[in-house]
Amino acid sequence: MRIAVTGSTGLIGSALVRSLLADGHEVLRLVRRRSLVGVRADGTTGVGWNPHRLEIDAAGLEGVEAVVHLAGAGVGDRRWTESYKREIRDSRVLGTETVAAALARLKQPPRVLVSASAVGYYGQTGDRVIDEDAPPGDDFLARVCVEWEAAARPAADAGIRVVHPRTGLVLSAAGGAAGRMVPLFRLGLGGRLGSGEQYWSIIALADEVAALRFLIDQKEMSGPVNLTGPHPVTNRELTEAFGRVLGRPTPFPVPTAALRAVLGEMAVEVVGSHRVVPDRLLAAGFRFRYPDADGAVRAALAR
Repeated sequence: MRIAVTGSTGLIGSALVRSLLADGHEVLRLVRRRSLVGVRADGTTGVGWNPHRLEIDAAGLEGVEAVVHLAGAGVGDRRWTESYKREIRDSRVLGTETVAAALARLKQPPRVLVSASAVGYYGQTGDRVIDEDAPPGDDFLARVCVEWEAAARPAADAGIRVVHPRTGLVLSAAGGAAGRMVPLFRLGLGGRLGSGEQYWSIIALADEVAALRFLIDQKEMSGPVNLTGPHPVTNRELTEAFGRVLGRPTPFPVPTAALRAVLGEMAVEVVGSHRVVPDRLLAAGFRFRYPDADGAVRAALAR
């Protein structure tokens, strides 16, 4: 299959590309630098785009059968200044508008667009169990996610099957939020964040990649699909899982006030609670390799 991927150098995108190449698929990477356009040493092909200018080499996408759109500025990469909040929003909304409009204009559009979203769509939900039927929240990330998903409408209007994987906290030592936590836990300096009672909807990186590929192949699936493990855990429970797997103490809690001082507005996401479950994924027959916290942590640390 010929598959195009945006965000192909990120944590999820790079793992997805490796998985697709290993199974013999042809992969096109959407890239911003002209020097990366064309056939690359890893066997992928670079196709140029500039999402902030709504520009893309549509001709380079002719013949693709599936597109996985993952690009977006990292939510936890920098403190949330007003300018960086605009970057978080624009990198997602403008990028999705660019991809969706280009695919809609192709002579032979792809069969499916898997266009990323996040569990932040639901806002802060406390200890309530949330599935795909829940309404959106009203905080910053929830509003971004609503716009993000809506930006893919041109592709759906053109008859392309559009799926929105609402991803939770991806566990991997290679990057992301969990990747920054792992060194502390290895040193025995880890601990709960805030009260520790907030729910985190986690998913192992291997399961995230497998689920994305599952969505490409499942011809009847469209719309929102939660990509989280089947058993959300509290921050305290995840902290304890890291301690058990590593055989290290986890004695150093970080007070909520300290998180707010360091992280600013983004602290809301750290101490906030998302108890999201993957009902549609499970109903479609997807099987998790690492359904519980200990297994997901072991998988993260093994890479």
